[in-house]
Amino acid sequence: MNEKVYKTMTRCGAGSIAVGIIVLVTGITTGILMLVSGARLLKRKSEITF
Repeated sequence: MNEKVYKTMTRCGAGSIAVGIIVLVTGITTGILMLVSGARLLKRKSEITF
């Protein structure tokens, strides 16, 4: 019984670490893309006409 619980906890822990890494990478990538697009908008602010 204890071995089954140990294996379940190991799998859950490994899964949580994997999901955490994926979320971290996605968040960093999204943040960088937002910074770049915002900088481009500010750079070309004078070219925008309404």
